Amino acid sequence: MSTPLRLGIAGLGTVGVGVLRILRKQAKLLQARTGREIVVTAVSARNRSKDRGVSIAGFAWEDDPVAIARRTDVDVLVELIGGSDGPAKAATEAALRAGKDVVTANKAMLAVHGQALAELAEAEGRQIRYEAAVAGGIPVIKTLTEALAGNEFTRVMGVMNGTCNYILTRMQSSGLSYDEVFEEANQLGYLEADPNLDVGGIDAGHKLALLASIAFGTRVAFDAMELEGIGRITIDDIHQAADMGYRIKLLGVSRMTGRGLEQRMSPCLVPAGSALGQLEGGTNMVVIEGDSVGQIVLRGAGAGEGPTGSAVIGDICDLARGARLSVFGQPSATLAAAKPAVSTTPAAFYLRMALQDKPGALAKVATVLGDNGISIHRMRQYDHAAALAPVLIVTHRCMRADLDRAIAAMAATGVVEGVPVALRIEEV
Repeated sequence: MSTPLRLGIAGLGTVGVGVLRILRKQAKLLQARTGREIVVTAVSARNRSKDRGVSIAGFAWEDDPVAIARRTDVDVLVELIGGSDGPAKAATEAALRAGKDVVTANKAMLAVHGQALAELAEAEGRQIRYEAAVAGGIPVIKTLTEALAGNEFTRVMGVMNGTCNYILTRMQSSGLSYDEVFEEANQLGYLEADPNLDVGGIDAGHKLALLASIAFGTRVAFDAMELEGIGRITIDDIHQAADMGYRIKLLGVSRMTGRGLEQRMSPCLVPAGSALGQLEGGTNMVVIEGDSVGQIVLRGAGAGEGPTGSAVIGDICDLARGARLSVFGQPSATLAAAKPAVSTTPAAFYLRMALQDKPGALAKVATVLGDNGISIHRMRQYDHAAALAPVLIVTHRCMRADLDRAIAAMAATGVVEGVPVALRIEEV
């Protein structure tokens, strides 16, 4: 008879509680599917006495998650603390050095320290599994590393932060401003303690960095990612995009180009009728393109007790079955140091600016764009009562670097107020 797989769970927040619920509810099913009983022997969290709606009375308690990682009655550390450093990283390293596998939902830790942790895991002959770190319940890590392992990937992209998608789609449906919906999301508990992790694109950027590493065989390079949040998106942008047949999404895109690895997380316009354009609320979507399989679209809940807990359980089941896999799909020594490429793929851009309402203002802007090799596809000036005229320009395909030079040069024209908002129109 096989021995039980013994878990030590560090972190009993939303995801940790979800894991405990599934383990108890599906104990017999999990044993039938893995051939082993899966049991929890110890837990750790910041507050032992907190009522979490699930009993922890039968488990040993440790105040320090590192102590769980070193317990002799724990085979797998389930790290659900979060944060790129601190207790989460210390416990993960301790578990690997103590000969234990690790299951984690911690995208920040892996995005920052993934290469070093992968090397440590391999040196110790251990596993790090992290399906729950990207897109909640969507099995995108397993899809890339296993189901589509025979493909050379050409592009990975997606909407990977449910809070941002909620804010943008709520603005669309309600006509409310960004600030109003931001506060609504905060009241509903959707935002991180540091909201910039969500609306600044950092959380989603961590996830994209992990997917890019797997897809393109590179070392995780979060620090080389182009990041732009949704804070400058106005309700006018939402309406004007809709008038042109587009929706605005915080979209992550990664591809390997002749100049290097392109990674960007930024607000983009996508066709309203596309799968990404129709994505509503807090749902996530990841689009994978491979040379053999073509395009695969994965859609589902990107967060929450059940979906994220489900992803953690899937990793635990793999370990119970004895499955072995390199952290990023191939040995860490074979991962290339990615050469970052900044916006190497040309695209059309949506450009919004405020011009002083005086003769020749539009002509000066058009001249600056032309001087930088950018042609205008369409231009629209909206009704206004103030001294500043809102102007919308859609360019033909151009390089982002050329557009950035043009935007910088606009300041010298004396007719552009503030910094224009530039949003890429992504072909999906």
